[in-house]
Amino acid sequence: MTDAAPLPLPTARRAALLLALATAIGGSVGPIAIGTGGIVGMSLLAPDQMALATVPVSTYVVGSAAASIPAALSMRRLGRRTGFMLGASIGALGAALAATAIILHVFWFFALAMVLLGAGNAFGQQYRFAAADAAEPSFKARAIAWVMAGGVVTGVLGPQVAINARPLVPGVPLAGPFLTLVVLLIVTIAILSRLVVPPPPPITAGTAPGRPLTSLLFRPKFLIALLSAVASYALMSLVMTATPLAMIEHHHSQADAQIAIQWHVIAMFAPSFFTGNLIGRFGKSTVAATGLLLIAAAATIALSGTDLWQFWSALILLGIGWNFGFIASTAMVAELYRPEEAFRVQAMNEFILFSVVAAASFSSGGLLVTGGWNVVNLLVYPIVLSCVALIVVQALVERRGTNRTALP
Repeated sequence: MTDAAPLPLPTARRAALLLALATAIGGSVGPIAIGTGGIVGMSLLAPDQMALATVPVSTYVVGSAAASIPAALSMRRLGRRTGFMLGASIGALGAALAATAIILHVFWFFALAMVLLGAGNAFGQQYRFAAADAAEPSFKARAIAWVMAGGVVTGVLGPQVAINARPLVPGVPLAGPFLTLVVLLIVTIAILSRLVVPPPPPITAGTAPGRPLTSLLFRPKFLIALLSAVASYALMSLVMTATPLAMIEHHHSQADAQIAIQWHVIAMFAPSFFTGNLIGRFGKSTVAATGLLLIAAAATIALSGTDLWQFWSALILLGIGWNFGFIASTAMVAELYRPEEAFRVQAMNEFILFSVVAAASFSSGGLLVTGGWNVVNLLVYPIVLSCVALIVVQALVERRGTNRTALP
C-alpha cells in the first residue's frame, strides 16, 4: 500500500498557497527566535557569560532537531493537517513561556521555552514536503518554491513584530514579540484547518515498508542532495546567528541588527517566486551549486569590513544563497524516495538537517567570542568548496552514464 495519488493540479495549487500563507504568518517564529534570541540571551546574562548568549537560539534549533522524527511520525498517523495544527499549538505554548521567562528574567527558563518553539517549527518545516507530495512531478519544485515564497511576508512581519511589539510589556520590551507570536500562531492554526492534502496510507500489516533508510542514505545522489541541503542551512544559521551579536560588538544598534535580519529573511524567501523556474531551466544541481557559491560570496563581503552596508549586503546575499541551495537540494531529495518511504525519509532528513544546524548555531557564539567575526566567515569556504565539488563530480558521472546509454 502506498500513499494516495497526487491531487489534481488546482487542488495541489490551493494546498501550496495555503501552506505558503501559513508560512507567511507562522514563519515569524524563525526571525523572532533567531534575530531576538541572542539579544535576549545577552540581556539575561552577566558580562562574563556572553559566550552563552546564543544558547537560546541553539536550543530553538535543538528543539527542531529533536522533534523532527516525532513530528513526521505523528503526521503519518494523524495526517498532515492535524499534525501541522498540533505543531502550531506547541509553538504558541513555547512563545507564551518564552515571554514569561523574559518577564521573570530567567535565562535557562527562556532557553527551555525556545526548545518548544523549535519543536513547533519542526512541524512547520514539513510544509514544503506536504506541498511536494500533493503535487504531480512536474509541479513539485514549483510547489516547494511557492511554500517558501510565503517567507517574504515573514521577512517583513517577523522583524517588524520584534521592533513594534516592544511596548506591549512595560519595562520588559523583549517580551512583547513573543506574546505577539502567540496570536500569530493561533491565526496559523485557523489557516491550516482549511488544508486538503493526500491522506497517509493506512497502517496495516501489509503496508510496504520501503527500502532500508541506510541503503537510501548512502546512495551517492541522495547523500549529495542531503549534504547540500545541510550545508546551505547550517552555514546560513552559523553566520546569521552570529551577525546580530557582531553588529552590536561593532557599535551598530539593536534596531540596525533587526533591520539586517529583516532584509536577510526577505532575501531568503523572495527568490522563491522564480527559483522553481530556474530549477526547471537549469536543473537542480546547477541551482544548488550556485546557491552554495553565493553563500561563499556573502562570506567574502563580510570579511571585507564591518560597516553597516557590509553587514547588510552579506546577509542579503547569504539569504539568496540559502534559497537557491536549500530549495534545489530539497527538490533533489523529494524525487529520490518512493511514496511509502516519504514519512520515514523526511523524518531522517529533518533530524540530520537540524542536528547539524543546531551544532552550527550553538558554536557561533563561542566562535565569535574566541575567534572573532572573521573566523565565523572563514569556515564557510572549505564546506562550500567540498559540496560544490561533490555536485560537479556527480553531474559528470551522470553525464558520462547518459552518453554511454546513448551509444549504439
